[in-house]
Amino acid sequence: MTYPSLIAVLLVIATALPAFWLCRALMPLFLRYALARPNSRSSHAVPTPQGGGFAILCVAMGAAIICAMGLKIVWPPESLAVLIGMLVLMGIGGLDDIKPLPTIPRLITQIAVIGIIILSMPDTIRLLPEAVPLWAERLLAGLALLWFVNLVNFMDGIDWITAAELLPVWVVVLVVSLWADETALVVLAAILIGSYLGFVPFNRPVAKLFLGDVGSLPLGLVTGWLLYRIGAKHGLVSALLPPLYYLADATITMMRRALRGEKIWEAHRTHFYQQATTKGLTVLQIVTRILITNLVLAGLALAAHGQSLSIALALLVIGALCVAALIREMQRDRRAPQDPIDR
Repeated sequence: MTYPSLIAVLLVIATALPAFWLCRALMPLFLRYALARPNSRSSHAVPTPQGGGFAILCVAMGAAIICAMGLKIVWPPESLAVLIGMLVLMGIGGLDDIKPLPTIPRLITQIAVIGIIILSMPDTIRLLPEAVPLWAERLLAGLALLWFVNLVNFMDGIDWITAAELLPVWVVVLVVSLWADETALVVLAAILIGSYLGFVPFNRPVAKLFLGDVGSLPLGLVTGWLLYRIGAKHGLVSALLPPLYYLADATITMMRRALRGEKIWEAHRTHFYQQATTKGLTVLQIVTRILITNLVLAGLALAAHGQSLSIALALLVIGALCVAALIREMQRDRRAPQDPIDR
């Protein structure tokens, strides 16, 4: 095992345990101040505490700061902006978990945070340098990051689904960064994996604790940023494949709702994974299918690393077919037909 690999393993272990104990220690506060009551979007039937993301992020950001001070690591120039942005979104999300905030102020805050991060990035980080001017790419990247932050929040609707999505994405970031000897991203991915694993036992179906907006928004931010960096340095396909199911489900659902004239920012239950819960699949069955698909997507992303454009695009098509098969599977109605009523 190489030195960076050993560091990664140790960081996963060293962050998982504190995150677990912090979730447990803060449970009384979550029960008192951040109780998620069932609504039109919910898949749970009883009030459940939320805020597990606070424990995850406290451990993750604390570990990142310790590593920054104790290890000789060259961090990306925009790392401080990302850290501050996570703290801001953590605060906004936490307030929203306690008492729902208006949509516009939340959106403006997200735009400001993302704008600062995008402006802090060096000009050398480019996805399509020969096809798109820098200003246009940065604008598109900002919009994509804004969408990614919110889709992670939108998709966090059943137990373990965010774990089934984000953990494979972070593993891809970790492995690709190990191959490229990018120690800073190796450290950050390992810290995120370990911190989230400490929360996972509390979120298993039926969950005793939810992630909450305090976790989904900043985790969406840092994950989207990591994927942008992976795409810029190692190919766009390697960045698109790991979150492909989330992108497809959230984007298709929002487009359908917009075409129907619905308010896309309001709570709903029309995501494909939500439909599956009403068509006979249990939460565990849904999450298992999503996890298996995401692991396949992660494998395809790693296989696309360093390949020619034609091979990478072929792998992207295979990934898209896998996602389409998953969506089709979740739309299949498994409910037993009702007996005809005697008249």
